[in-house]
Amino acid sequence: MAGMKVHLSRWVCQGVESNLSRFEAEAAQAVENGAAIVVFPELFLTGYTREVDLAEVRARFARISAAARETLFVFGSISEDRRNRITVWSGGEQRAAYDKVHLFRPNGERERWDQGDRYVAFGWRDLTVGLMNCNDVRFPEQARALVLDGGCDMLIVPAWWPWRRDWVWSTLLRARAIENGVWVLGCCIAGSAFAGEDFAGAGNHVFDPLGEDLRTTDDVSYDLDVEHPPTLIVDPRDEDRLAPEVVVF
Repeated sequence: MAGMKVHLSRWVCQGVESNLSRFEAEAAQAVENGAAIVVFPELFLTGYTREVDLAEVRARFARISAAARETLFVFGSISEDRRNRITVWSGGEQRAAYDKVHLFRPNGERERWDQGDRYVAFGWRDLTVGLMNCNDVRFPEQARALVLDGGCDMLIVPAWWPWRRDWVWSTLLRARAIENGVWVLGCCIAGSAFAGEDFAGAGNHVFDPLGEDLRTTDDVSYDLDVEHPPTLIVDPRDEDRLAPEVVVF
């Protein structure tokens, strides 16, 4: 797994029918190009305002992952059961699901969805992967719990984050990598071209466990040497886990 290839979609959200056909084609192309992990961004099929036949979507997720049994698919998120839900698929089956915990109040997410009640990690090959969704990355305690309690080597973060605050998005992703000594993959919506929901999204970013960014020519295909990660100066997982009292004067 030394040269594991990751595909982070630069997705432009359009009409629902267009989205459904295009994501299947992109997933197939990513597999053909050798991607071991394929990630789509948050709400990439519908944006915030539209609906889709979830039974059809899940059937497509299953079909795509069944056709590429060695590939892990993180299909961004869907709106389901009043949750903003990331689903992870391999071999034709859902491997994990995570409901967004830290809903973003300015976009009305707290009225649209119920808050998730747990953090989620899962094992795949020789990795343990933790899931976060967009605004979650602002909360270091979530990443910390995924690494220290969940044993994660990698965090995958789909997002719908604006271009004008790309510097915030990239800074937070880098911080989560540095403070936890793990790979962090941020896959953001590139844009939305839908009437009433025009949106320019932030960039894709991948940081190694030292917080160094992996640069590519396309911001889509990344090669991660997960078998030989860089040596950490300080490994936060080896530190004593003290919980000092907070004294307020």
